Amino acid sequence: MTPGTIRITGTNQLTAPLRGMRFHTAGPPGPLTTATEHLRLLGAEPTDGDADALTLTDPDGSAVQAAVAWGGSGSQVYDEATAQAAAGLMLVHGRRDGTPRGLAVDYASTATGILTVQGLLAALIGRARGGALTGVGVAVDKTALLTVSQYLAAACADDDEATSLAPGGPPFTTADGVRFEVEALDVGVWADFWRAVDAPQDGLRKGWRPFQFRYATACAPIPQALHDTIALRSWAQVRAAAEESGADVCRLRTLTERGQEMRANGEDIMPWQFLLSSERRTAASGSVPTADRPLTGFTVLEAGRRVQAPLAAHLLGLLGANVVRIEPPGGDPLRGMPPTCSDISARWLALNRGKDSVEIDIKSAEGRKRLCELAAGADVFLHNWAPGKAEQLGLGADDLWAGNPGLVYAYTSGWAGRLADAPMGTDFMVQARTGVGEAARPVDEAPIPSLMTLLDVLGGMLGTEAILAGLLSREQTGRGVRVESSLLAAANLLTAPALRRATDGLDPRRPAGFRRPLATADGWLATTDEHAAAALEHADRIRGLSTTEAVGALRDSGIYATAVTTDLADLPGDARFTDALTTDSLGAVAVSSPWSFR
Repeated sequence: MTPGTIRITGTNQLTAPLRGMRFHTAGPPGPLTTATEHLRLLGAEPTDGDADALTLTDPDGSAVQAAVAWGGSGSQVYDEATAQAAAGLMLVHGRRDGTPRGLAVDYASTATGILTVQGLLAALIGRARGGALTGVGVAVDKTALLTVSQYLAAACADDDEATSLAPGGPPFTTADGVRFEVEALDVGVWADFWRAVDAPQDGLRKGWRPFQFRYATACAPIPQALHDTIALRSWAQVRAAAEESGADVCRLRTLTERGQEMRANGEDIMPWQFLLSSERRTAASGSVPTADRPLTGFTVLEAGRRVQAPLAAHLLGLLGANVVRIEPPGGDPLRGMPPTCSDISARWLALNRGKDSVEIDIKSAEGRKRLCELAAGADVFLHNWAPGKAEQLGLGADDLWAGNPGLVYAYTSGWAGRLADAPMGTDFMVQARTGVGEAARPVDEAPIPSLMTLLDVLGGMLGTEAILAGLLSREQTGRGVRVESSLLAAANLLTAPALRRATDGLDPRRPAGFRRPLATADGWLATTDEHAAAALEHADRIRGLSTTEAVGALRDSGIYATAVTTDLADLPGDARFTDALTTDSLGAVAVSSPWSFR
């Protein structure tokens, strides 16, 4: 696929929505690496310039700018490492191990790059509809908070977690040395798998709850008896048990294997897929965007579950769209998932506050008719159902375009149909299959997928980016667009630097101790990546100082550092994030919009 052009077979070729535009790069290199690559893939071309912000210029000379910063005044966020430390990523990622651990991938920077492109696309959409937006500001520290918003909301809720926040979790290791992840979305499937490998009944019973909630807690203290059982079984026996029970298992792939597979399959780097409708829409939205909410007047229908699609819709809501959730009869069961605020799941609120909802049974003909009626008046329909389910129900893009040819039809998937032998398309299975476990940990740590939902969050952000590109294209062409993003694309984005190092003959993994916090008398601190080696010379001294004292002492030595957040519940009162967090009407902590438009 030629960079800069989104090519579709047949007559439904989508011209890249930024074709004819040029951009000049200025700002932090980490976030801008992702932002500039995505602008290029959307059709814009790089150019030289002297602006002090990322600047996107129309052929007529009008420009929109994105000012990207690590953090605001007093944030103590200077780079990727300090962003992870301050916002709680090190804490959440480290729960499985029992101590804070830095992610060896540039997660906060990558997410900020995507949000930067989202802000630019939203500004362009607003301008196309009569707005006067000229720029957007994005900060890494606020973006980092957004990536842990569910964990943060739960930590600040009224009651306790449904399961223990204790170290532990997959993967499992067989007698012949194969390390693997297992996935089961139903307790019966889980139990059948463990019975098939002759696990003790008490172990499988006690293991289900921490396994089930690992998406929410980022840890899974599974009984050692289950690990011991697998240690006596071969990989062939495990696969046979999975086939018998209906569970899914996936061997942890290495980055080298993943790179070879990508080359063999000729996989391109496009993080999205686009397809134009065959007809133009009949009318455009007449609403004029407001200064800080460029999608005001748009309606988004979201039929999502868990994280990926709900987060994509949540971001569209923060940009001003009216989001309507399609929920099953009786409502989304996750509304009651503990912990709660005013009897509503804090995690659910983190992704779904402010959305309207309507209960529809999509299994019934009447329910499907009702959904089609709603889609006829919407701008976006978004779902993350199982592959092929929408088409089986008569709710695919062609079906909904029949009543609304200008609809942006969005699908956030697991694999985007790109890997023929792919396992179930859930976060941890995609991490296992694509080598994320190696990329996310330095060389002195076992290559284990993170139990933080890295790909669900990043995949949701890619979904929003794709939808905004589709909406901008619709403003230009009048035609609806089917857009698809995936967890696979999120994994490709995260592992790309490691795969490039491998291609250059270097070790794809980061060196021992990379982004390893340093202990203080009352907690932990993290230095910038640039100053990590110099800080090690002071390790013995700062171990006897409080974290505040240690940060100050290092600063006096020219070393930049910040405290590692060790309790997410402390963040609402943390001076580093004075304007980033609010409290909603139910008493739940909310992360503010990551954009500031002007």
